[in-house]
Formats: sequence, structure tokens, C-alpha cells
Amino acid sequence: MQAVRRWRGVGSTLAGLPSAVRRGELRATARRLLTELGVDLATDTDRLSAPGGRGTLIVGNHVSWLDIVAALAVEPPGFLAKAEIAGWPVIGDLARRSGTAFVARDELRRLPQVVAGLADTLRSGRSVLVFPEGTTWCGRCGGGTFRRAAFQAAIDAGAPIRPVTFEYRQDGEPSTVAAFVGEDTLLASLRRVVHADDLAVRLIAHEPFEPDGTRRELAARAEATTRQVVHA
Repeated sequence: MQAVRRWRGVGSTLAGLPSAVRRGELRATARRLLTELGVDLATDTDRLSAPGGRGTLIVGNHVSWLDIVAALAVEPPGFLAKAEIAGWPVIGDLARRSGTAFVARDELRRLPQVVAGLADTLRSGRSVLVFPEGTTWCGRCGGGTFRRAAFQAAIDAGAPIRPVTFEYRQDGEPSTVAAFVGEDTLLASLRRVVHADDLAVRLIAHEPFEPDGTRRELAARAEATTRQVVHA
């Protein structure tokens, strides 16, 4: 019965999506969606951007589609995301409304344009969340190497970099129930989340740092920072 009520609550939240245009409304919608899914949000911050009003390159490990919802529930940034997310129910709508730039994985020839556009967004004062691993990982078996391209945008824009870590737990213990990997489908993942008990997402925002160094150095530093908590 609890799972049924969650399904109904998610449907109610989706019905309200057309009005979720402003950032405050996006934040409220994301928080309501987490509540209806039965997922607790644990974080000690109410902002992901670095202090000072500058656009911030926010970079995080990637475990689940819930990462996007959790970030929107704290401080809605823009996103740089794979193109298929645009067609996803719920998440695609939320991502589009937050100003996401969708990029096809096979369009490597467009990478310089993507980096230039990301730098322009950061210069405008808008923060953007990027998942430099390029795909999701289960959260308990390490993760992927942070790709360097997005860090070039931070260098070009003189934008601070804020590493963030996403963790999922049940009953206080690490959990892979929210992981969205391999041949998993969004519907199957959503069902697991709805039926999970005591599922919580923890979002840790680490100290931001300036883009001083090469993009290889910056990517390695950000990756190491996010891993400190994942492996603790």
C-alpha cells in the first residue's frame, strides 16, 4: 500500500510540472518529488554555487537519475547532460526547465562548441552541474575517471569549481538500490526506488577551489575530493 501511495503521489507531482518554471518552483517540485518517492534528502548546504555570485562549475560523481533531482532540490543549477535524458519522463522535464544543455555522446566534433557554450554560461553568472565520469556507477565499486573537457570551460571562464558527492543509504548503510547502470531501464529503477524502505540521498558540497592549473590537474583534484567521502 505504501508503494501504491507513492506511485499516486508521483503522478500528482507530474501533473504540477507545467507551472514549475522559476528556480524556486523547480526546487519545490524536486523536493516534493523526493518526498513522494519516499527518498529523504540529507545535506548541510542550501547552495551549490560558490560564494560571491559567480557562475560555478559543479562537478559530481554519478550514481542515479536521482542525482539530478537531489541537486535541483538544493539549488537548481543548469546541467550538461546526455541527449537521451531529454526524452525521459519527469527527469527530462525538470532538466529542460533548469536550462540543461543536452549533448549526444557520438557528437565529439561538437565538443569545442560545447565547452565554449559552457564557458559562456559560467561567465554569465549561472552555475552548471556536470558529471565528468560520463556515465553512472553503482556507488560502491569506485567510479569512472573524471573527463577533462568541462574543466577547460572553468579555466576559460575563470569560474570556481565545486566538487559534490552523491551517496545513497538505507537504514544508515550504503545502498545500491538507486543505482542506474548497465541495461537498467528508468521504469525498473523507478520501481525499485518506490518500493525501497528508508532510502536517503546524501549530497555533500565540498569546498570550492579556483581553476588554477591544467584541466588534467583540476579534474584529478575534483575526482579525488568526491572519492574521499564515497570510500569513507
